[in-house]
Amino acid sequence: MSADRSSWRRLWRYVAPHGGWIVLGMGVTLVTVGFNIAIPFVSRHVIDGLAAGELGRGSLVRWLVLYAAATALATSVSYWMRWLPLRVGHQVEADVRGELFDHLTGLERDFFREYHTGDLMNRLASDVRSVGMGVGQGLMQNSRMVFVLVLGFGVMFSLNRALATMILVMVPAMVGSFMWFARRIKRGHLAVQEELSEMASFNQETFAGIQTVKSFALEGRWLERFEARNRELMENNLRLARVHEVTRPLAGLWFGLSSVLVLLVGGRMVIEGRLSLGSLVQFNQYLLYMQWPLLSVGWVLNLLQRAWASWGRIDSIMLRPPTIRDEAGTGAGPDAERLDIVLNGVGLVVGGMSLLEDIHLTIPAGMRVGITGPTGSGKTTLLSLLPRLMDVTAGAVRIGGRDVREIPLGELRGWIGMAEQEPILFSDTLANNIRFGAPDASEETILTAADLAHLHADVEQLPRQFETLMGERGVTLSGGQRQRTSIGRALSRDPRILILDDVLAAVDTETEAAILGKLQEVFSTRTTLLASHRVSTLAGMDLIVVLENGRITQRGTHRDLIRQPGYYRRLHERQQLAAAI
Repeated sequence: MSADRSSWRRLWRYVAPHGGWIVLGMGVTLVTVGFNIAIPFVSRHVIDGLAAGELGRGSLVRWLVLYAAATALATSVSYWMRWLPLRVGHQVEADVRGELFDHLTGLERDFFREYHTGDLMNRLASDVRSVGMGVGQGLMQNSRMVFVLVLGFGVMFSLNRALATMILVMVPAMVGSFMWFARRIKRGHLAVQEELSEMASFNQETFAGIQTVKSFALEGRWLERFEARNRELMENNLRLARVHEVTRPLAGLWFGLSSVLVLLVGGRMVIEGRLSLGSLVQFNQYLLYMQWPLLSVGWVLNLLQRAWASWGRIDSIMLRPPTIRDEAGTGAGPDAERLDIVLNGVGLVVGGMSLLEDIHLTIPAGMRVGITGPTGSGKTTLLSLLPRLMDVTAGAVRIGGRDVREIPLGELRGWIGMAEQEPILFSDTLANNIRFGAPDASEETILTAADLAHLHADVEQLPRQFETLMGERGVTLSGGQRQRTSIGRALSRDPRILILDDVLAAVDTETEAAILGKLQEVFSTRTTLLASHRVSTLAGMDLIVVLENGRITQRGTHRDLIRQPGYYRRLHERQQLAAAI
């Protein structure tokens, strides 16, 4: 229960800022209900006046004009009664979605290995929408329901206490039956949302890997898997619908029983002269007016249960704090002109597995460092420590004399330009993908970065050159072109520390030589860390580090290492032999 209260308080943070609009919406709802409560008084006066022969033509016309005016006013005000709560709902929806997106982008990579992309997309879309609907529509209908019941029953008791008591006695049983269904609706909605997330993840992975699916001729098997998930989703939806759709006829049943009892008991009172015909009609009008609020009890409870279930899924993400963040003692970083890098006894253990162990490495500012080693030796992991994409579990990484955990993330990552082996390009123009890390980069900067990355010849072949739209994840480009775009993206922000993670693996040796030739001038003005499996790429580095099983096993220049027995000399000999063949 306390967990529910805490969760509700966290949701209220998004609702409270719109308190003024909520109060205004409730005020408009009260006015609308007040008009609708007042209109049946006109009906009673007209009917009783006509029955007693006391109402002339002029008086009848005046009463009817008053009836029409009150109805028109109630109708016009009811628009705002509906619009204002919906406005609040959409605002809350936008606020929750914005904060959820911001929170997700601040989480570490391990989180995204734990959750499927489709699941997160479903939480950002469907779950957030359910919360907005619960706050907007749920707020409007709940406040309307309360006002109708309070004001309606108040007037009904003033008309006839016996009839009103008879109807009021039925309300607890009606609400209790709806609450029972509401709990089942919540469970059903959770099952549907979870299955929707699984479906979204499956679809996202399928479309991202469609080339692989086709190359293995697996379309038939993939269709079978999709149909199995689709059937499961359909069955969950049907189970939810069976529960949800019972609530409407159940509300209709309660209303029908109420109407029969009122006509039976009230009709007898009219016959016996204990109740006027106008008062019975007025009483019935209130019962009719209560019909929608009573019928909507099931719908509103369904909305609220869906919203609460969806908020639980969102809240579970929001409660997960980022493990990599600016700490309380974080201050300004060191002088950006002298960014020596020191790895002192660095170790990294993830999930009980040691990825790096006892790494000691000093890189003076401006040095060119090559990193090589077998696949899975820890090269990418080591490079990820500098921009704090991962944090060490032992030792420390220092830049400019300060532990990177003490430097503001924005400042630290602003010094670094990183090009990855498997770069992600976005569905935007090529120019905007290059300036991704430097949104204000000039056209001249983009051209220079593209030239250094040896992209110009490829750009000339594109339909709209730099303004050509890239497909999702850059599928319109080859692997080598994506890697070179990644190099251009890293260079466009003119970083003090340049990290190139095996970014020349997908280019031929001739293109590699051309790129390295252009990059020599870039290397001379900043610290460079370059991971590669190619000796030709590493040969010009000031220092080469060999990683094996997460440990540094060799270090030195190219000339030093080819004279030493070990991994680097074997790599050099194999590549020389391959070139000779």
